[in-house]
Amino acid sequence: MTEATDSMEHGLVVGVDGSPGSIAALSWAAAEARLLNVPVVAVHAWQPTAALRAPYAPHSGVPTAGEDRDRAASVLEGAVARLRETDPLAPVRALLDQGAPVAVLLRRASGARLLALGRGSRDDVGLPALGPVARECVRRASCPVVTVPGPGVTRPAQPLVAHPAAAVLV
Repeated sequence: MTEATDSMEHGLVVGVDGSPGSIAALSWAAAEARLLNVPVVAVHAWQPTAALRAPYAPHSGVPTAGEDRDRAASVLEGAVARLRETDPLAPVRALLDQGAPVAVLLRRASGARLLALGRGSRDDVGLPALGPVARECVRRASCPVVTVPGPGVTRPAQPLVAHPAAAVLV
């Protein structure tokens, strides 16, 4: 696992948070990378818990930045290990980056061929749900964004298109 500061030029970037959707996105990206002959970077953003607390909140029981980083590293390593169980030769590099998830993912995806993100089970109308990080990345990314449903999420009968396009990937 690395903590480099460069963007992922011409490869695929995957946001990993340990959720079933992000594991599915990582698996999808590894297969796609093989077809495109490009590398994959699995990115996990983390922030120290203390930095997110209100200044008046008690500090007892708050993990140290080192403990937060170790927990984040464990999430990322676990996701890559799950991928390697079924795809031992996947061209994936793990990257842990401190910062807000949207900012980290957008920075890492700058210059990438695409950004892959997982999506949750269902929203209020029964469609595959996008969380706030994925929604913001879809809105602001400079590269294409692919959202991959977690296990058990069925596709809608018709593709959902936010903007007209020449082709729709489902």
